[in-house]
Amino acid sequence: IRAAARNAVAKAAEGARQETALMRAWGVGPGELERMPFDQRARLAERLRTGRLAQWAQLIGRFRQMADGERAHKVENATGELVGVTLGNDLSRVIPSELANLGLPALRAVFAARYAAGELMLYDSQGEQRTGQGAVIACVDTSHSMYEAGPGGVTREAWAKACALALLDQARHAGRDFVGILFSAADKLQVFRFPADRPADIAQVLDFAETFLGGGTSYQRPLSAAGELLEVEFNDTTRARGDIVMLTDDDCGVTETWMRGWNEAKHRLGFRVFGLAIGAPRVAEADSVLDALCDNLRSVEDLTDVHAAADLFRVI
Repeated sequence: IRAAARNAVAKAAEGARQETALMRAWGVGPGELERMPFDQRARLAERLRTGRLAQWAQLIGRFRQMADGERAHKVENATGELVGVTLGNDLSRVIPSELANLGLPALRAVFAARYAAGELMLYDSQGEQRTGQGAVIACVDTSHSMYEAGPGGVTREAWAKACALALLDQARHAGRDFVGILFSAADKLQVFRFPADRPADIAQVLDFAETFLGGGTSYQRPLSAAGELLEVEFNDTTRARGDIVMLTDDDCGVTETWMRGWNEAKHRLGFRVFGLAIGAPRVAEADSVLDALCDNLRSVEDLTDVHAAADLFRVI
């Protein structure tokens, strides 16, 4: 009886550990679990175990950990990609070896003099400028080709959704609204809104992650929807300079008239567009439509690598 009891306890403990790890991967913290009624928790655990992206929980967790790490190591006010060292007096960008001088009494006066003269060694950077004002909008392609699996069996859809969920975390950390737009053909679009002033409902998060529309690919419909959302936000709150992230594996045409209107809206609202060509390098080529639409475009070929988008989380 004692042996059976020990086995039962060990099995229950292992089950609880796995459930907690699964919940954490999907962004459900211990505090939220403790407040959740048992029946609701059981239903949620079952949905997470059997849902569309259940097998990719580890990938989702790794993406979120990577994004969290990028936030933790972000150099405040150092925009874009770090490329070298320059001179100045911006204390937020001082390199560690300069700061070490503060720990030596004999060198503190030297540090102060270099600071006054603007001759401290600072991290230098180039690339995108941080805005952190308007909403973060992830446009996720859910056309049939996103079913395709890459290295390690990871599908293009799974990588894109994991990245989008990490962007949701990024937006909430910065106090910005997040919008997930799932798109495929021109007549297929679904919008999920996550306002910054309300907790993200886990059921809605799962609906966003599990919805797959199928069909072809249209750029105009999702990007127009994203632009309209940013325009409404600007009219209601005067917040501009949002960020749109386009995650797709296909290249498709846009009309000249639409492109003129898009560029006018982009200039008026000051938003940026980032592109991630997932498992399809040709989509990121210099003459592609996506390249013409994006301020920053990169190709992701190894779908087991969550760090392919790491710099995205340093500038959004």
